[in-house]
Amino acid sequence: MDASRWFASLPQVGVTAQKTMRLLPASGKKATQKVVVGDQDGVVTCFGIKKGEAVPVFKTLPGQKISRLELGGALNTPQEKIFVAIGSEVRGFTKRGKQFLSFETNLTESIKAMYISGADLFLCASYIYNHYCDCKDQHYFLSGDKINDVLCLPVDKVNCITPVLACQDRVLRVLQGSDLLYEVEVPGPPTVLALSNGNGGDSGEEIVYGTSDGKLGLTQITGTKAIPKWEIGNEKKRGGILCIDSFDILGDGVKELLVGRDDGMIEIYNFESADDPVLRHDYALSESIASIQGGCVGKDGYDEILAATYSGWLTGLTTEPVHREGGSGEELKLSQEMQSKISSLRNELEQLQIKVLQEREKYQQSSQSSTAVSSVPAFSVNDKFTLNKDDASYSLILEVQTAIDNVLVQSDAPLDLLDVDKNSAVVSFSSCDSEPNSNFLLATYRCQANTTRLELKVRSIEGQYGTLQAYVTPRIQPKTCQVHQYQIKPLSLHQRTHSIDQDRPMNTLMLKGQFSFAEIHSWIVFCLPEVPEKTPAGECITFYFQNTFLGTQLETTYRKGEGYFKSDNISTISILKDVLSKEATKRKINLKISYDVNEESVRHTLKLIHPKLEYQQLLAKKVHLIDALRELQVHEGNVDFLLPKYRSILEEADQLLEEYKRQPAHLERLYGMITDLFIDKFKFKGTNVKTKVPLLLEILDGCDQDGLIAFFDAA
Repeated sequence: MDASRWFASLPQVGVTAQKTMRLLPASGKKATQKVVVGDQDGVVTCFGIKKGEAVPVFKTLPGQKISRLELGGALNTPQEKIFVAIGSEVRGFTKRGKQFLSFETNLTESIKAMYISGADLFLCASYIYNHYCDCKDQHYFLSGDKINDVLCLPVDKVNCITPVLACQDRVLRVLQGSDLLYEVEVPGPPTVLALSNGNGGDSGEEIVYGTSDGKLGLTQITGTKAIPKWEIGNEKKRGGILCIDSFDILGDGVKELLVGRDDGMIEIYNFESADDPVLRHDYALSESIASIQGGCVGKDGYDEILAATYSGWLTGLTTEPVHREGGSGEELKLSQEMQSKISSLRNELEQLQIKVLQEREKYQQSSQSSTAVSSVPAFSVNDKFTLNKDDASYSLILEVQTAIDNVLVQSDAPLDLLDVDKNSAVVSFSSCDSEPNSNFLLATYRCQANTTRLELKVRSIEGQYGTLQAYVTPRIQPKTCQVHQYQIKPLSLHQRTHSIDQDRPMNTLMLKGQFSFAEIHSWIVFCLPEVPEKTPAGECITFYFQNTFLGTQLETTYRKGEGYFKSDNISTISILKDVLSKEATKRKINLKISYDVNEESVRHTLKLIHPKLEYQQLLAKKVHLIDALRELQVHEGNVDFLLPKYRSILEEADQLLEEYKRQPAHLERLYGMITDLFIDKFKFKGTNVKTKVPLLLEILDGCDQDGLIAFFDAA
């Protein structure tokens, strides 16, 4: 593919949600395709490209925000009818813009996901799935966790209606009517589903999924079970996947996989072998990719990848080469068409600048008049606060529809700010009060011009919880700010998992009292991340968790009046005991608490921590030697006289410093965890051992695992 240039002659619409841009089928063999997009201003815009310029087909009036846009039509005919989800309503438009459908569903929430297959309409709110046929209610399903996307296997291939839900708890739920057929575990929370090759593959049963932590996979949905085909990790630590399409952009007769991510990356995967796809091309934009489509839009004969970004920019990558004419020497001249386009864009930019100045002057005059009315400009913020399994940190991503001026970050819980390579903002820290319940973190990020997306990373301490607040101020007049809050939970480093190792030595905490199922579920939501806020169906529920920092486990099982918690880390049990007791006391509920402590679990946890402790101590020692070794190198002229281990430190100095910088207070965290483990072990025995902590710290400095275990046993 000669992906030589971006064409930018496309209009900007309002802020767009995920999967709200599609290409209409071409009306003839040589015709280019029309683009249809729905935005959060409630406007559906349809246009084509003629001679490099956007030509409008139709545009609807503003209204409620559009959450999804799909194409439909009778099976085995061109899918050229446009359907949009607005609140709890579905509207249908012809390709000319005439509205032919206004279907008010019985959903009490806004539609989050939509799929259309012939006369069948599949809609999902947060937890509820509904299937309609010719706008008549057919089937209903209540999901155990939030639904992010929905699709149905092609009926003409599999001969039955098989809906598949992508759910936040790392599960694909395959339905049959109103019943759950089976569940498919996937490696991350699935955010988007697509039919493989656009048609489900040869069998019609193949589904491609993308996850919020950037993984990609394909699974075959048969009538009885799922067969995993391939899975691609996220070694490059790129953003979550928001959109997927299949299109033969390379012209080799095989459809490539087009992927759009929330960090602005567009990826093209090629199926060079019959097995796993291979990344062939990638392109970086500055905003998240809300929708992606392959087709022919700008010029007949040249295929393009069209992407819609969060703030409403429509951008295409074309296979049309840049035409150049050789000049004298090495001088190259742009084609007449390109020069004309650049001139047109310059004129448009000048007109916009003049309009901005005029509006600014008008605003200044009106704001100074005696009848002036203050108004706060509205702006949209797209935020995401997620736990990263790889480094046990939280990513806070803030994306604004206009340029960000600054972001103030404040927390009343202890947090460490970590470096983010892609972050070009300048950070400054403010001193915090030492009083209880005051600020533990106060930092300001000042963004460079035209920055619309900011990514921050923080690491929390389990057992210490509170609220992280981000004050987002964009570059608009008059100055205004939005505050976004994120809960730091008591067991903040725990992540949901599908199963745990039952052979580990486990500690058990048992609660009994006059509390309802909904009350104890609300306490679990308060304590642990990734738990659905809605009270689960049924009388009893079990969740499994893994600590992303240490690898320890937690099993929670609870029902009305009872709760059972098992963990191989006694500190996890201690935190749960303290927090649940506090929450019950707030509601004036008496709890009967009992526990069973397994002494072997302490040794087991220490053995999990020790390799990390040893590595971090060695890293710290190496980093502290770098300055002295560099001074020796300058003084002596060479380092041949040094021992190999010291020479290797000098050779790896930059990498060591970078790693140490990325993990501030890592060693202190490990010391704190071991200290908490020591105190918690004896707290359950009714003994206060805080006076022995200085002696424990001395042993930790020696990094002797056997000595550490012996100290725990003897204390």
